[in-house]
Amino acid sequence: MAHRRLKHVLNGLTPPPKPIGVLKLGDISFDVPTASEPSRLPHGEDVLLDTANLFNLDNLHFMLQKYLLGQDIFLLSQPGPYARRLALTFCRLINSEYEFVALHRDVGETELKQGREIRAGGNLVYVDSAAVRAVKNGRILILEGIEKAERGIMPVLNNLLENREMNLDDGTHIVHPHRYELLDGTEAETSTFIPAHKNFRVIAIAAPVPPYPGYPLDPPFRSRFQARFVDPMGALLALQGIKDPQSASILALPLYQKLRDIIASTQIASESHHSLDAVAKSALPAFPQTALAKATALLSMFPPPDVLSQRQLSRLVLSIHPALIHSPFVAWAMLSHQFEDAGLGELGSPNLAGMDDDDGLLGYRLARIDRVDDRTASIAFDSPSGREVVVSVPAGPHEYLAFPFANPELLGFVPSARFMGLLTSLLQSHALGWDISYTPPALPSTASCSTTLLVRTFSAVLGYELEDVHMYKELGGRELIMRRKIEDGGATSWEPSPLVEGAWEGRLVHLAGLDVIGSTAGSLARFAQDREVELWEQKRIVRRILDGEKPSPDLSVAHPSFRVISTASKSLPIKDWLSDEHANMFFTVPAQPMSHAEEAHILLQTGCAAPVVETLLRFADRYRSSMTSDAVQKNRKLGTRALMRIARRIAKFPAAAEDLHVLLSRAVLAEFLPATEAMNLQNILEDTGIKKRTQPFNPPPEVRDGGVWFPPPSGPQGQGLGATFIPFFDRSQDPEGVSHVPHMDHFYDNSLQTGLMRDLAIDLEVLGEHLVLLGNQGVGKNKVIDRLCQLLGRPREYIQLHRDTTVNQLMFQTVLENGVIKYTDSPLLRAISLGRVIVIDEADKAAEHVVAIFRSLAGHGQLSLADGRRVRQVKEREGDIVVHPNFRLILLANRPGYPFLGNHFLQVLGDNFCCHAVTNPDMASERKLLAQLAPQLSEDVILRLVAAFHDLRRAYESGTLTYPYSLRELLNLVRHMQAYPSDSLEAALRNVFDFDVYKPETISKLADILDHYGLVVKSLGIGAAREAAKKQVLDLKFEPKGDTSLSEPKFGKEDPNNEAHTGGNTWAGGTGGRDTAGLGGRGGYMRLFKGHDIHQIPDALKNDVPDHIKERAREMARLELARRLEELNMSAGDAKGYGSLLAAVEGHIAQLHDLLENLAAREEERVWVKRQTDGELDDSRLTEGLTGEATVYKRRGMAKPEMGRPQMKPKRIRFLFDVSASMYRFQVDGRLKRSMETAVMLMETFDRLTRKEKYVWDIYGHSGDSAVIPLVEADTPLEINDRWKVVDKMEMITQYTFAGDYTVEAIDKAVTEVAKFDADDWFVIALTDANFARYNITAEDLQRVMNRNPKVHTALICIGEGAEASWIPKNLPGRGYRVSNTADIPAVLRSILSTMVDR
Repeated sequence: MAHRRLKHVLNGLTPPPKPIGVLKLGDISFDVPTASEPSRLPHGEDVLLDTANLFNLDNLHFMLQKYLLGQDIFLLSQPGPYARRLALTFCRLINSEYEFVALHRDVGETELKQGREIRAGGNLVYVDSAAVRAVKNGRILILEGIEKAERGIMPVLNNLLENREMNLDDGTHIVHPHRYELLDGTEAETSTFIPAHKNFRVIAIAAPVPPYPGYPLDPPFRSRFQARFVDPMGALLALQGIKDPQSASILALPLYQKLRDIIASTQIASESHHSLDAVAKSALPAFPQTALAKATALLSMFPPPDVLSQRQLSRLVLSIHPALIHSPFVAWAMLSHQFEDAGLGELGSPNLAGMDDDDGLLGYRLARIDRVDDRTASIAFDSPSGREVVVSVPAGPHEYLAFPFANPELLGFVPSARFMGLLTSLLQSHALGWDISYTPPALPSTASCSTTLLVRTFSAVLGYELEDVHMYKELGGRELIMRRKIEDGGATSWEPSPLVEGAWEGRLVHLAGLDVIGSTAGSLARFAQDREVELWEQKRIVRRILDGEKPSPDLSVAHPSFRVISTASKSLPIKDWLSDEHANMFFTVPAQPMSHAEEAHILLQTGCAAPVVETLLRFADRYRSSMTSDAVQKNRKLGTRALMRIARRIAKFPAAAEDLHVLLSRAVLAEFLPATEAMNLQNILEDTGIKKRTQPFNPPPEVRDGGVWFPPPSGPQGQGLGATFIPFFDRSQDPEGVSHVPHMDHFYDNSLQTGLMRDLAIDLEVLGEHLVLLGNQGVGKNKVIDRLCQLLGRPREYIQLHRDTTVNQLMFQTVLENGVIKYTDSPLLRAISLGRVIVIDEADKAAEHVVAIFRSLAGHGQLSLADGRRVRQVKEREGDIVVHPNFRLILLANRPGYPFLGNHFLQVLGDNFCCHAVTNPDMASERKLLAQLAPQLSEDVILRLVAAFHDLRRAYESGTLTYPYSLRELLNLVRHMQAYPSDSLEAALRNVFDFDVYKPETISKLADILDHYGLVVKSLGIGAAREAAKKQVLDLKFEPKGDTSLSEPKFGKEDPNNEAHTGGNTWAGGTGGRDTAGLGGRGGYMRLFKGHDIHQIPDALKNDVPDHIKERAREMARLELARRLEELNMSAGDAKGYGSLLAAVEGHIAQLHDLLENLAAREEERVWVKRQTDGELDDSRLTEGLTGEATVYKRRGMAKPEMGRPQMKPKRIRFLFDVSASMYRFQVDGRLKRSMETAVMLMETFDRLTRKEKYVWDIYGHSGDSAVIPLVEADTPLEINDRWKVVDKMEMITQYTFAGDYTVEAIDKAVTEVAKFDADDWFVIALTDANFARYNITAEDLQRVMNRNPKVHTALICIGEGAEASWIPKNLPGRGYRVSNTADIPAVLRSILSTMVDR
């Protein structure tokens, strides 16, 4: 005790460090202490806040109050740099050292407590995190992005915040300073317990959730802070950056004043809007926090003209408020109205399409670029007024691409007016000192926006060394900055990421596909805005070294020339990633697609004939405009690259111009489009004059003259098409590859697969394309590729993807030898370096973000490896892996959609692959193939089997069957029949159709088809199985003893113990008995199964039943059926009527049910959850495992919801059926019956779902009397009789309703009602037979109600007279459908619903 008192007295006598001055802030005086480690002080003087600003002073005063009270602070601010700069300004004001942690979804306990490192000699050391350093040294800990940290992470700090205590992994304990003073002072205690410094404080920063996306605050964590909401208006004005007279002069500029007022009024309006506006998502979103700062800088450096054109205003607004790119058009219209009211004029279109001027921002044009010194360039811009503005900008060390371009024709690209306008905008953004985001348009499908070309040209004209960094979803926030490595001796260390290397070297870093990493990109906000970032082990990049500061090994500065330009993969909807945070990090340059004329000029340069190019573009314009945002995530976008691929092929093979229908259908994968989109595509092809031709016969290829010779196609349609010769692969280029050439003993040539092989050979060897082959199972995708490689002598590598495939596994195999991690190149890297073909099989089974890495590899020959190496087309640095010119990628996958249920991976590949749809051979090809396989089988049998299987496939395509029977099944069937000719056809068919024994609709359809083609079978399905069992296995019969006479049919007694009863005539549910209800006996009137083994009496005894007993049994069966129908409140006629409706749509029900069930399951699909303390070892965290970290495992678990979407809500759907008088009057065409069948399809499908809560649906009708006729209310359970009453009511209404039409009003009310529901998606699907002309319904009327609420997805099916309105699909692209054949109504509605919900 005495020792403790002495220690306390001595501590009290120790003089505190002398203050460097006194800070007076309002009524507070504070002695500013000396910093013990100046390198930990803020270094961004030029980005700290102005302390003369009253708004800033008020916030700083609050923070000083809390600091003096020893309390931690929580700053709530809209996304942006203000709160961070406020915290750093406060640190500078009180001369406090600070530590900084940028939180993101990958931050774990290690980043908040202690990490582990292995030093030379194998010694394990613990390295304090920023939080631990702050508490030990009395620094302010700034935690930015609290809302991004996953649940359970921030509570790690709870005890530190509340009691200033924390247990560390190295065995030491941080304790409160008062508690530390009470220790006895033994050596053990002083080495184990560490006092928390009295000056330690925490400043947490987060965006409020809601309205911004993020995780809600943990109540215990929240309660430990003192909150301060940062007024967005004050932050906007405080950041505008007016610090010099030149900038101050723009305050008087009318454009600046009006723009400032519009930004301010928008902010105020966004805070006070009605709650219903928030639900509708149609309100005008507030401008980002940096919007005014960007506008100020832009107007200061580039004085605007007196009047800006509409398109110049649009470009300006989108640059400072990019969220408007994807906002509902009503928001854009509201803002345009504000601009008009302010006297600035209307805004132009937000999509910027078709703009061909070379203007940059504010109408400036690029004049010239000159080098000033090694890392500085001078850029001259011509202003609209004719005055030249010259700006000095950072640049790279390499030779410039001279501008103005001396020889534009030698550039390798076309410097169009559009391109030069965009390049000018990029250079203006660069001159302002901002990093750049080149943001794609919101339109689902457009011509090329020249993304890669713009980045490369921007780099070249300034002499930059370009560093392409390709993002993928598995990339964590830490990996963006640094990565682990193991030295030769096993010691662990860190090395900079390409981004940080680029910062030090002054490179232009291109973050390609930044959208795919989602909110993790926000961890770079400080680096982008302030040029500061925390590295490893106390190292830090700071904005600048302070005057007179001593050099520190922990501090470095980003090179002044360093710039970042980010682009998007376009594989995700723009609204999912273009957030306020992104807008604040970058200066946005909105992308602008090529105009029709520019795209035509590009295509003509391939050598393709002008008429063909014009036809291609006419088709492309119509196809792109018809594509909806729902469909674009799954369907081909048909970009400029895809059109160039077709144009190059036609230029090389002019006769291919006759096959434009085939080439375009292949490019958009027409073979696999849903029914509704296939109809739309067919209309476009017809409207653009592109006709389908009968395909010619393709003779087998021949190996001769040092290559493979494909003879010219024969037949009328083959005239003019020449032979194709493909040389053998030169084995000397890959001597070791001989063992990798596939070998096939047998390949049965046929016309369809020969033509496919020829097309693949042209794409691979002549045009140098990478390929995607899609098709049903068993159509020969692998066989055709292997056969082609065998013929050409092409070495082939192979990888099969699956659910658990990771990006790292695609790149290399990881092994641990003697404590050192080593990487072995994967087949992919071998193929890249040696120039082989690599087949990536089952590409649709892996996660989309895994397949996404092939995008950059195929498009640009680039790949960023996890171990720091790079794949490049040309060797630029040591360690680069160069892409061999012979390298080709071939991705194989099943067709998209049901029933394969793979991932929609096409969306992440872009237009970088040439796609081929592989189908089952045509009948002639299939017959030839089977004849070669089974020469002993008669041609007649083969013909009948081929025809039967073609009908089965047609039934699948029409939706009446649920399985796509393929060539593989037919081959196996024929092989069996060839090998075992004595087996009956029933026995052979069981090999294929035993899967379907419990699918009566399939067995029934099969029986009809076999009968149609004269293939006589006695029984199918269960009957065939039992028949075969009788004949070939054991004939189990029960011979009853005793009395076997019959009296009369009866039910029998119920056995309460449910014991097995055999023979006799007493018990119900027995087997082998007589008179009673049961199985295997005779004379009863009903079957009854109680779960026991069935004993079958002999057929002779079974057949020996007197006629009067048979008649009595039939009568009792009729009475029992009537009783059961009465229980269901249905008559026999009702049951028959409903049964006929049900039978017509059983196939559709099965398909729709499986799709909806799969979607519900996919929402709960398990994924690899990383950073776990148990499970399977995660090969990407082996280094952490060596150092002793616990979270180095991965487990299968539920996917964590995206930030801001913590729970999955149901989908809200309303179906609108037309029950008007015309439906009854004109029912001769089947419209009423098909509508009733469709209603049955919907009711049965939703009733059969296991997860009914995933969908909230209802069915309403509309007639000439009313726009709202309830047929099925939401969440109402329906028995069979209820479902019959619904369709009966539909028919009854059509009989008695008056003429008239309420289609428009019905859609309007449905959209309003559906939008009120708290769901995660909203749909209205309407059916009408309205005569639009008769009822004066215009396209504008339908567009108005269908677009009424942007969040509600709508579709309209027009039948009868409505189908005659040719303007429907043109004015409602992707949402309006004409169905002239009423038999297609169920299939079309199923297709629409499937496409809508499966997004």
